[in-house]
Amino acid sequence: MAEKPRIVIVGAGFGGMKLAELLAKEDVSVTIIDRHNFTLFQPLLYQVSTSMLSTDEIAYPIRAAFRKYPNVELFMAKAQGVDQERKVVLTNHGEVPYDYVVLAAGATTNFFGMKNLEEHCFAMKSLQEALHIRNHVLHMFERAEKHQDDEEMRRRMLTFVIVGGGPTGIEEAGAIVELIGIQKKELHNLDFSEVSVKLIEATPHVLPMMAENLREYAVNVLKKKGVDVMLSTQVVDYDGDNLKLKDGTVIPTRTVIWAAGVKAVPFIANCGGEVDRAGRIIVEENLLAKGSDSLFAIGDCASFCHGTERPLPTVAPVATQGAEVAYRNIMKKIRGDENLESFHYVDHGAMATIGRGEAVVNKTSLNPQLTGFIAWCAWMFVHLARLTSTHTKLTVAIKWGWNLLSGIRLGRIITNIKLGEE
Repeated sequence: MAEKPRIVIVGAGFGGMKLAELLAKEDVSVTIIDRHNFTLFQPLLYQVSTSMLSTDEIAYPIRAAFRKYPNVELFMAKAQGVDQERKVVLTNHGEVPYDYVVLAAGATTNFFGMKNLEEHCFAMKSLQEALHIRNHVLHMFERAEKHQDDEEMRRRMLTFVIVGGGPTGIEEAGAIVELIGIQKKELHNLDFSEVSVKLIEATPHVLPMMAENLREYAVNVLKKKGVDVMLSTQVVDYDGDNLKLKDGTVIPTRTVIWAAGVKAVPFIANCGGEVDRAGRIIVEENLLAKGSDSLFAIGDCASFCHGTERPLPTVAPVATQGAEVAYRNIMKKIRGDENLESFHYVDHGAMATIGRGEAVVNKTSLNPQLTGFIAWCAWMFVHLARLTSTHTKLTVAIKWGWNLLSGIRLGRIITNIKLGEE
């Protein structure tokens, strides 16, 4: 019996999981390579970092998703590169052979070469990073309460800075303000007039994918919540205690959350293809890497510039739509058909939540623009629909509904205290 075509998918994000689901129903062998045993719903990481949701509500075991498909396997390892001549994926646990490989490993935080920022800022691209932020922010309140005789130290601990005015930065800023509102009811010895939340954006606008009036709406909502929105402001350095801006301003703070950019994961540079400045592999219109007949790249790993002024954005719909095209092209090649399909991204709009009952939605099929509670409902339903399991959808919906009514956040659990530590 002939061996099934071997297809390796590197990464179990939106694109990788979508592709695996499509290929699972074909007569092929699929191997998913990921350093984790779960797929992560990254758009809700900020809710873990601000004590709204728990880890199992935005993460789902990869093997559980494919329990009915014996032709899909997980190879839990860290990808290190691709040897296209020998047709193997290189990992820290050995080599994985392939007939076709798809790079779908997502992106990592881009600090633009600023080493001090990379060392001292909090990134939020992984589950571990979101938990790190949650633990740190809660610790800051607990520690500040102990420094009753040191106002300077308290203010430094109670100043929270988010850098980046995209959806992640906007959502994080709004959520931290609401978390502070809960803390205010329970930490009776703290002066909450000393608490400050700042959102810093290097350009004159937040939410670059939104219409101008929606940007202004988002900024106004954040300001009403008490966020200090600083536009056209560039960060140049941070030592863990003082954040330095380009104009010379120094902001004393122990908390800087970096949401100002992403780049491809480093191993993409070792896959034998040409990469762009952000480290993404340059692909043809059919999503094959330039000069390759077996290596595809989708989502955040791919630099797709056909008919677009800039590479396509690093958002989930780009990855999932790319997965569908990659699937059809792989099946065509397996059947010997070299007339491959070109990828044409369809933009269904953008959305961002600004906190409880507040959001902005741009360019939907139902309405060109939505704001406020209606937009928040639309945001909620879209995100619930994309969660993996029915159990998770019900749990998250209940939590969101209860939070809308009461504002409560029961996920305020500090989990990084070491054994034996008092």
